[in-house]
Amino acid sequence: MTALSNGHAANNSSLFKIPPIKFTNLFINGHFVHSLSGNEFETIDPRTGEVIAKISEGRKEDIDVAVKAAREAFDNGPWPRMSGAERAKIMMKWADLIEENLEELAALDAIDAGKLYHLVKVVDIPAVANCLRYYAGAADKIHGEVLKGAREFHAYTLMEPIGVVGHIIPWNFPSTMFAAKVSPSLAAGCTVVLKPAEQTPLSALFFAHLAKQAGIPDGVLNVVPGFGPTAGAAISSHMDIDKVSFTGSTEVGRAIMHAAASSNLKPVSLELGGKSPLLIFDDADVDKAADLALLGILFNKGEICVASSRVFVQEGIYDEFEKKLVEKAKAWVVGDPFDPQSQQGPQVDKNQFEKILSYIEIGKQEGATLLTGGKRVGNKGYYIEPTIFSNVKENMRIAQDEIFGPVLALMKFRTIEEGIKSANNSRYGLAAGIVTKNIDTANTVSRAIRAGIIWINCYFAFGNDIPYGGYKQSGFGRDFGMEGLHKYLQVKSVVTPIYNSPWL
Repeated sequence: MTALSNGHAANNSSLFKIPPIKFTNLFINGHFVHSLSGNEFETIDPRTGEVIAKISEGRKEDIDVAVKAAREAFDNGPWPRMSGAERAKIMMKWADLIEENLEELAALDAIDAGKLYHLVKVVDIPAVANCLRYYAGAADKIHGEVLKGAREFHAYTLMEPIGVVGHIIPWNFPSTMFAAKVSPSLAAGCTVVLKPAEQTPLSALFFAHLAKQAGIPDGVLNVVPGFGPTAGAAISSHMDIDKVSFTGSTEVGRAIMHAAASSNLKPVSLELGGKSPLLIFDDADVDKAADLALLGILFNKGEICVASSRVFVQEGIYDEFEKKLVEKAKAWVVGDPFDPQSQQGPQVDKNQFEKILSYIEIGKQEGATLLTGGKRVGNKGYYIEPTIFSNVKENMRIAQDEIFGPVLALMKFRTIEEGIKSANNSRYGLAAGIVTKNIDTANTVSRAIRAGIIWINCYFAFGNDIPYGGYKQSGFGRDFGMEGLHKYLQVKSVVTPIYNSPWL
């Protein structure tokens, strides 16, 4: 398919040869199995709206079987009882196998999620392997500490795996999120039941196949595709799951937290919605700032929790910035994710496509000015033009709601204090960006914004060693870094009396 741009589509098919779909069943206790109900659901190619494959649909009864396998593997299996070095060796082998299958895995995310193939191949899949290696390197460094008590006791702490972990991951970064959840929990010695998003199950099932090849023992990793109200709800409320980690919408996060509390009071970590601000100050390089703002909203077609969907520009450079931003947006290439010219692929599915278009209409109705975009691209698939609104008021829905698409709300501010106040005027607090040459401005603003990660003169600067998570209704708990490992560990204190010691 030729790249699509400025609303003109070419409908000839992609020249890329799509690999055959090898894994469509549930992966439970080391084997691919049909769901107990025999039900299947379709996974759709967002480039065309056509069916890629039929996937076994996991439901409560399948989650029960997977949890039973994970519980047996945790309570009686070798994985939690291996040394950290032994677990690391297997995880390293798994990472090598992922790299050996890099192109096929990248193709699965491209056809399942509409992600750019060339980017998934050089960024997402290598990042999965590196995430596994990062936490494999930490597996033999899980240590407690010796405590000097104030009384006549000797005390120390142990850091023990929390148990069976339920992971529910989203569709926008299916491979990255798989690695971010599975890598630290396995390094900690936990066992896992993972539900991939129903829109994007293909890469998770392939990763499970490679885990088996690498030597992950049966029952340690279980992958059960299905829907949120059935499979996801079963994980959240399961009495034999010890911890739930979820990435997705704030609305679903609330439901998961309620189910966890109502069942066995399992701890929950949530990475939820975002409406991240990008503040651009008068001293910024306007051209570079426009590039950063465009990347911040159009990367992964805006389907990213930390997208810079609210851009605040100081009044001294606002007019110049707006002009450059619109020029760059109009030149942005929307097209087939397998075309190396494409900068933006299709939205993940029809529902998301229609939701984004409905928000564009809401923006118009609320009185915002549509500077560019606002329409679908072509007549096939779920492609949307890069869309920029100006004259946006902070109380408008397009400035408050997470749209999760290529829609940017552009606003103006005068002073640092006004910019900080506007940035914090959100129920979310996941990320923020600052563009300035003034270190005092950067320090002041970064400390004042209520968000889990602040990027100064950069955006999307993630790393395995950089903790990531939210404030406010963007959730709690952190992925990546050592914080991402510690949330799958319990701290146990062990205390013994000291008799006749010359000192405490």
